[in-house]
Amino acid sequence: MPDPNIGRLLGKRYQLQDLIGSGAMGRVYRAKDILLGGVPVAVKFLALSMQNEKMRLQERFEREAKTCALLGQKSIHIVRVMDYGVDEKNTPYYVMEYLQGQSLSNVIRAQNLTITRFLSMARQIGLGLQCAHDGIPVDGKIYPIIHRDIKPSNILVTQDPSFGELVKVLDFGIAKLLMSNSDQTKFYLGTLAYSSPEQIEGKELDNRSDIYSFGVMMFEMLTSKMPLVVSANSFGAWYKAHQFEKPRSFEEVAPNLQIPKPIQDLVMSCLAKKPAERPQSIREIINVLVNVEQEEKTPNSSPEIEPANQTFAIPPKPEVKTRTSLRVPPAPPAEKSAKTEVRLSQVTDDIARFASWPPNKPIADIVFPQTIYHNGETSAALWVMLPKREIQKRLICTRYNQFLFLAVPHPMLLWITVIYNRQHGPKWLPYYLDLKSNFGQEIVRLLQHTGQYRLLFFARESPSYCCHVLPSSIAPAQRQRLLDWLQASHSINGSADPQISKSFLKQEYEKIKAQILNKLETIDTDSPFDLSG
Repeated sequence: MPDPNIGRLLGKRYQLQDLIGSGAMGRVYRAKDILLGGVPVAVKFLALSMQNEKMRLQERFEREAKTCALLGQKSIHIVRVMDYGVDEKNTPYYVMEYLQGQSLSNVIRAQNLTITRFLSMARQIGLGLQCAHDGIPVDGKIYPIIHRDIKPSNILVTQDPSFGELVKVLDFGIAKLLMSNSDQTKFYLGTLAYSSPEQIEGKELDNRSDIYSFGVMMFEMLTSKMPLVVSANSFGAWYKAHQFEKPRSFEEVAPNLQIPKPIQDLVMSCLAKKPAERPQSIREIINVLVNVEQEEKTPNSSPEIEPANQTFAIPPKPEVKTRTSLRVPPAPPAEKSAKTEVRLSQVTDDIARFASWPPNKPIADIVFPQTIYHNGETSAALWVMLPKREIQKRLICTRYNQFLFLAVPHPMLLWITVIYNRQHGPKWLPYYLDLKSNFGQEIVRLLQHTGQYRLLFFARESPSYCCHVLPSSIAPAQRQRLLDWLQASHSINGSADPQISKSFLKQEYEKIKAQILNKLETIDTDSPFDLSG
């Protein structure tokens, strides 16, 4: 019997295309966002009807949906929720980023994980859980969030252009805010094989329940087997196992595997029956994983750092003139560019010697693009004025660039550059380019053609000369997208008010800043390498 949802238009925006997953918590469809030109999204219908107690359930759902959205913005290791609603049958749904990948359960079944791969995956899962356990602001207060259903099928493994294998936690939609006056956690909700003793008993839960489930999953990741076995897949059998049975040892389950002793001890401590005997925070788990990771690396090897390259595109859709909301998934993966060593530019450099602050620009903390002519060639440069101390803080830094493009109502490109080191954090250098202007088109053409640009730094205290120059490269895939956007802008009629597009891009920029920073914190080693995109 054909699925009646296929082809259905949800909320006058999301056209459902294929069923891509189903389970006890609901059904997931691949869909396209027709408002944004058909970009792919994932829509999850929850197995929950709001026919009864509609007002109370809808308020709870809306609060939890907002929770999901906030979490996805805080961590790249949590799948991003971009929209939510209730359909005409009073069934709630989420709209999530659509990601190409496979569940961790499929990865485990397909092959045994190496220790190196396990450590990377477990650390990333831990970072996602830590973000939730640390809490999000609600009505001016910080509330921790527990997942309640950590298991391999709720972990998505994808390929990211910046990091290679990127792991994300799914289904925070069933998490509950741990509010002091709430009884929402006092009922069973989860998966029997991965539930903590207190969860299966229906007790009040905290972050240590997720830690137990994480321990079960780490044991399975390492051995492809479960630490507890039951004679029947029933509530009673699992209740007895989680409450009273001792977990099997690694030696018993996989005697031939070489698993570092600290990892064995960590996993078994997570499986303690009493919450007080487990690690008390995800941060403790991450610390052990990171320490073992460092020990596993060859002592004499130099760090292999790949550049962070990503683009973010909103496909053209000329017939749409106005929007009241904007929910955009990440763009397709960009290619990696070569690693290059930073050469700290001296003031004797030709560019530094001949570049002078334009007389029509104020002496202030500003960023703007302008062309430079060097060695017979014209190229784009980002001119930056900052206090001298701000420049000195990041003489050695990683660079990251990303481009956001909005086609309608007016073709506008946001060019984002970040300079970062671990000690002093990020310095954000954004600039908006109007692609219906000759200047905007020329700058984008140069970026696309040359695949590079320079950052020219001027100290506010001595603005007459350039004090520092940093090169930054643009990966081939990004250059192709810049060309596509440039060509698309020629065929689109611009709006009378470009500020509308600029406002939309600014909203998206604020949403992704935390994700960019999370990436930089993950890869930064404070070593002199160019990680620019």
